[in-house]
Parts: sequence; structure tokens; C-alpha cells
Amino acid sequence: MPSKVVALARSTHPGPSIAVTLIAVVLGIGLGLDPQRLVLLGLAFLGNQFSVGLSNDWLDAERDRAVGRTDKPVALGLVSTRLARAAAFTSATFAILVTLPLGLWATAANALFLLCGWSYNAWLKNTPVSVVTYAVGFGAIPLIVSLARPIPAVAAPWAIGVGALLGIAAHFANVLPDLDDDSRTGVSGLPHRLGRRVSGVVVCSSLAAAALLAFFGPAGGKTTIQWVGVIVTLLLALGVAVALRRAPTRLLFQLIIAAALVNVVSLAMSGERLLL
Repeated sequence: MPSKVVALARSTHPGPSIAVTLIAVVLGIGLGLDPQRLVLLGLAFLGNQFSVGLSNDWLDAERDRAVGRTDKPVALGLVSTRLARAAAFTSATFAILVTLPLGLWATAANALFLLCGWSYNAWLKNTPVSVVTYAVGFGAIPLIVSLARPIPAVAAPWAIGVGALLGIAAHFANVLPDLDDDSRTGVSGLPHRLGRRVSGVVVCSSLAAAALLAFFGPAGGKTTIQWVGVIVTLLLALGVAVALRRAPTRLLFQLIIAAALVNVVSLAMSGERLLL
């Protein structure tokens, strides 16, 4: 039983799930959410991301088996598709219910984020608009957090744009290592259609654009943390470009997550300037 629990936990994609949750919580701190709201926000994002990860492993089980993925518990038979499916729906329900105390607008925005992840896994990953789900989903993160305030507010367009650009970079970086395996199983999203070289350019340019938008978007003077943030993110974009000279690995996605965390600290320091 413990081994099955561990395998199910691995199917939640815990690394990215925790990273995205941390991004939301740091933004919440920057916008002055009280501890209770921060806890609810963190639980909502954790449930959201667990649900998306579980649905990915459940829906892609046959494809993962076909290409011999050894990092997917469902494909390895350590977790049944039935259990993964039930856990995915349970996590989704939990994510919505725990967001309700934060308000209907925050709940609606979180439902949109959840819908983006599920629609990508179920259908859009195999279409030319696969990137839209990542752009909309990541772009919604600042909006969910700002709407979770006691008096809901709309995040500034530039903050939403930073999230969207990081989402675009994350999508291409996440897909690049799997291009060959995906082609064997009939998956053909936007990165597959553009090819490895163009997709690499998209990753680097999106990352650099996010850094510049996070720096120049907030009005007023620039803090030391903002300067550090833009420099570090541009260096990470350069690191991605260097990494792409070799066969893509999961390191690319990890670099994007690192860049997202750097940017979110910079965004959090903007405080009320994050709001429209």
C-alpha cells in the first residue's frame, strides 16, 4: 500500500506542482494576503496542479507505454488508470471547493486555469493551438491571486503578460525533449509543427520578453531586486540557448521554472503596482 501511495504521488508531477503553488503564494505575499487566504490559495493551486498532473498520466498512459516511459507510474502499472482518474477528479473538486472562500471571481479564474490544463491533456496538445492553454493558464496566475484579495482586484495587463510569456516558454521547453517520442504516437502540437530549432528560439525569446516586461511593466523606480531579477532571467535565457545546442532534456523545463520563480519575486516586490 505505501508503495502505491508513493507511485500515485509521483503521478501528480510534484516538482512542477509545488513550484507553481510557490509562485502563487509568493505573489499572494506581495499583494498582502492574510495567512488564512494564503493557505487557501496554496491549497487551491496544489489541488489544481495535482489534478492536471494526474489527468496527464491517466490520459497519456497508452502513449507512455508505447514509448517506454519509465518515469510515469501509470504507464509502468504501479498505479491503475482507474485510480489515477479518480484522484484527478477528486483533486479538481478539492481545488474548486477550497477556492470558494476566496470569492467567486477567484474561483472562476482558478477553474479557468484548471480547464486549461485538462483541455491540453485531453485534446489541445495535439493541435496547432496547444500553446494557448499554457499562455492562458500561466497568464491567469496573477489574476487568481489578485482576485483572492478581500476586495477583489484585477491584475495589471503587464503582470498577466509576464505569466503568459512564461507559460509559452514552459510549453515549448516541456515538449522539446519528447518530440521524437510524440511523433511515434501521433502527437502534433505547435512545437512539433514548428520543429526543434524554431521551438528553441521561441523558448529563449519568450523568456527574455518575460524578463523585460516584468522589469519595465511596473511604474516607478526600479529596486535592486528588480535589477537582479531581469539580469538573472536573461542569464537563464542564455543558459537555455546554450542547453539547446545539445539534445533537449528536462533541464530546459527546470530552467524555465527557475526563471518563473525569479520573476515572481520581482513581481511580488511591485506590490500594489501589480494591480490595474
